[in-house]
Amino acid sequence: MLGYVFALLVGLSLGALGGGGSILTVPIFVYVMGFPAKQAIAMSLPVVGATSLAGAIGHWRAGNFDLRAALTFGALAMIGARLGAALASRLSGTAQLGLLGLVMVVAAVLMLRRRETEDTSVSPGNRVHAATRTAAIAVVGLGVGVLTGLVGIGGGFLFVPALVLLGRLNVKVAIGTSLFVITASTAAGYLGYRGQVQVPWSVVATFTAVALIGLLTGTRLVARLSSQALRRLFAYFLILMAAFILYQNRGILTDPAGTLRPTSSGTR
Repeated sequence: MLGYVFALLVGLSLGALGGGGSILTVPIFVYVMGFPAKQAIAMSLPVVGATSLAGAIGHWRAGNFDLRAALTFGALAMIGARLGAALASRLSGTAQLGLLGLVMVVAAVLMLRRRETEDTSVSPGNRVHAATRTAAIAVVGLGVGVLTGLVGIGGGFLFVPALVLLGRLNVKVAIGTSLFVITASTAAGYLGYRGQVQVPWSVVATFTAVALIGLLTGTRLVARLSSQALRRLFAYFLILMAAFILYQNRGILTDPAGTLRPTSSGTR
């Protein structure tokens, strides 16, 4: 039951902040609900995908969506997610959780540096050269996709600034487009985990339903709350969670050779 309470908080953060909350899904499955790391990562992918799809539909109806950018980033992210899921079979659960901890630190730093003035389009003077932009799009799409397959995150904290700077979208359109890309990449990542672990779909479905309730509630509350204060508070919470995860999985530093040995997926 405590895990489902945290699922509500995940949805609230997604609705109030437009992203970030899904990065907590794996830690909740592991440290609150007691699932093995690899199983938790596979479980998180449909949760993140479903909540992102719900958000993407809302943004699409509001006109905050760019089809060409979604297809470009989405295709690259799907390829990366399948590669990440394949690579995950060669990593231990400890290594994956350690990597997740590092990604959480990066997400927190980006959230703390994010400005409230992001809601404008990129000015022509800040546009990246076409060839450089194309290469950067490929790197970001594939790279974030690989992280999705490896640690079960959506990657919106990286996709949104990439869509603003490289896709030349304003931040509202970037958020809506990013949610679609996350939906595509998590679906591809989950397919890569089929056969590696067993997913308890009843738990996943309940967790997702509770998170969606939180998302809808957070969306309605956002106008009454200070998004900047919420973002900073959530970023500091991510840093604390990352420190806890890295401490719990400190074996990746003391026994780096062991992190590349395949481990059993385990079932609850």
